[in-house]
Amino acid sequence: MNALPLADVNYVEGTIVQIAKSIVIFLFVLQVVPLILLLERKLLGRFQARIGPNRVGPFGLLQPLADVLKLLSKEQSTPSTAVPWMMAIAPVISIFAAVVTLAIIPFGNNGDWGGQWGLYGIDVPIGVLFYFAFGALAFYALLLGGWGSGSKYSFLGAMRSAAQLISYEIALGLSLLGVVIQAQSLSLTEITQAQGSLWYVVPQFVGFCAFMVAGFAETNRPPFDLAEGDSEIVGGFNTEFGGMRFGSFFMAEYINMIVIAGIATAMFLGGWHGPGPDYLNPLWVVLKMFFFIVLFIWVRATLPRFRYDQLMSFGWKVLLPLTTINVLVTAIIVAT
Repeated sequence: MNALPLADVNYVEGTIVQIAKSIVIFLFVLQVVPLILLLERKLLGRFQARIGPNRVGPFGLLQPLADVLKLLSKEQSTPSTAVPWMMAIAPVISIFAAVVTLAIIPFGNNGDWGGQWGLYGIDVPIGVLFYFAFGALAFYALLLGGWGSGSKYSFLGAMRSAAQLISYEIALGLSLLGVVIQAQSLSLTEITQAQGSLWYVVPQFVGFCAFMVAGFAETNRPPFDLAEGDSEIVGGFNTEFGGMRFGSFFMAEYINMIVIAGIATAMFLGGWHGPGPDYLNPLWVVLKMFFFIVLFIWVRATLPRFRYDQLMSFGWKVLLPLTTINVLVTAIIVAT
């Protein structure tokens, strides 16, 4: 192969390279989640005019490590009414779905850092559908966790997750469909490549806003953290989980934040496109994702939780009509 393909979904990498990428993705997750957790606590302290973590380590920088050690030292408990294998497999599904979805986010083009590999985990021609498939799979982790706990509070949180899913999932898909129609591709690398002259956030601004709102519901983050309504149902689906089982759910939530930030960056903000030479491409992706992470934290510090009926009403009566109209207008413009 003389010429290196650019954003070519037919380009297949070797087995060793794919294994190495898998290891890098896991190491990336293990390193970045504690940093995001620390950033969130520090920013929440600033936003809410209070003191953030400042006791463990210099400036409180070792607080995430202390949290991990605390969770590892806690004893696992299983209620007598629970289904043990369901409680064991639910956190595994949650982490697996989040990490696998992270693999499709492109941080650069093939050959940006030399060599014959792309700066992404895997590039599939159905990248958008890949994201939806594993995003839907993550829902079963919440359902199994709530049902298998044998607790009415946990079960109520799981049912809230089901109602929340059907309220925003259709709008989430339609918000990306306009981009797919314009780019004529489902591959995230090809969609990013198509934004060389114009980022899709401009023609698809309605879809972008709808995606971000649905993204907050997808990650169970405030103001849509109904599945974990601590003031109403104690702790939601994870009430009976302790130790690292609880920590796995907690970790998956932050990984999903990274996934939503990466999908929004690739689909709407031009992905790796930015000023400067090609080797800076991953930097622009990281900076754009960082913007979305800060937005997640900012919204948590600002908005109160929606009521159960408010989210469903907003999803069906506002998001769904807006995204449907956006897709129809986009299809008409592209067709003509």
